[in-house]
Amino acid sequence: MRVASVLCPQLIRKKQMEQSLVKFYQTGTFTVGNRLLAADQRSVQSGAARSNSLNSGHRACQGCGEALGARYAIDAAMAATNGQLIAANATGCLEVFSTPYPETSWQMPWIHSLFGNTAAVATGIAAAMKAKGRSDVRVVAQGGDGGTTDIGFGCLSGMFERNDDVLYICYDNEAYMNTGVQRSSATPPAARTATTMTVGAHPGNEFGQGKNVPQIAMAHEIPYVATATVADLRDLEYKVTKAMSIHGARYIHIFVPCPLGWGAASHDTIKLSRLAVESGVFPVFEAERGEVTGVLKIRHRVPIEDYLKPQKRFAHLFGKSPDVATIARLQARADRNIRRFGLLGE
Repeated sequence: MRVASVLCPQLIRKKQMEQSLVKFYQTGTFTVGNRLLAADQRSVQSGAARSNSLNSGHRACQGCGEALGARYAIDAAMAATNGQLIAANATGCLEVFSTPYPETSWQMPWIHSLFGNTAAVATGIAAAMKAKGRSDVRVVAQGGDGGTTDIGFGCLSGMFERNDDVLYICYDNEAYMNTGVQRSSATPPAARTATTMTVGAHPGNEFGQGKNVPQIAMAHEIPYVATATVADLRDLEYKVTKAMSIHGARYIHIFVPCPLGWGAASHDTIKLSRLAVESGVFPVFEAERGEVTGVLKIRHRVPIEDYLKPQKRFAHLFGKSPDVATIARLQARADRNIRRFGLLGE
C-alpha cells in the first residue's frame, strides 16, 4: 500500500517561492544599499560581510565628509584585496578622530606616519612585503590636503616618480582643519581661513596660489589617477576597486566637505559635494598614464553662487554689496574646468 504525502498549502507556497525568482522593478534605485540589484551590481556597503574598516565609535564631527569618504574607500580596497591590506595614515583629522590613544576605530593593519612622510612610509611597507614574497598584500597611503599637497608633497612626488606599488588617497577638505582651519595649497581663492586676510578690499585666500595635485600626478604619467566625491559613493567604490586591480603608483583625490571649517550645515555635506561637481568647481575624472580616459558629465549645471552661498567661508562675497567681480572670477575658474575636461554634452 502506497502512502501519499500530503503537503499543506503553506508548504506548497514556500516551495514555490524558493523555486522562483522574485522580480523587483526598482533596479534603478539606490534604496537600502542596492540590495534590490543583482549581486554583482550591489555596493560594498550593502553586504553584511563588509569589513567595517573604519568602525563606529570614532570622534569625527557631525557631517564629516572625510569619515564618510574614508569608510567607503578603505572598505572597497579591503574587498578588492580580500582583506590583505595595510594602511599608512598621515597626521591630520582622519588620524586624530579615529585613533585617540589608546583607542582605535581601525579594524585592519594601520600605521600612523608623520605629517609629511606618509607616501615614503607606505613605499617602505610595500618594499617590505615584496622582500617577504607577500605579493598578495597591498598598501594604501592616506592623508588630508595639508599632508598631501603641502607637507608631504615631496615624498608623494618621489613615490610617483619611482612608480611604487602604492595607492595614495587624498581626502581634500581644502584646509588644515585639525589644527584650526589654516590655509593649505588646496584652499580655493576667496575662501576665508584662520590664516587669510579677514578685512580689506578682497578678504580670503588670494587668486593665483595653490596647486592641482591630480594634474601634477598626471604629469608623472603614473598608471592611474582619479577624482571622486562623497556625493557619488558608488563611483568612489568603483575607482578604488579599479585602482587596486592595478600595480604601480596610483592616486585618488576625494572631495570631502568639512561643515565646521567651511561654516556649512552638517546635513549639507552631500549637497555641497554635488554642487561642487554640477557647478564645475570640482571636475570628476579618470586618467591613465597622463591621459584622461573618462569624465563624469554635468547633468544639471548650476551657477557657482549655488555652491558658494551655503558656506560661511564665502559669506563676505554676498550681502548688501556683493563682490560681483570676485564671484565672476570664481565662475570663470569653474567654466575653465568645464571646458578643459569636457564636462558638458553627451
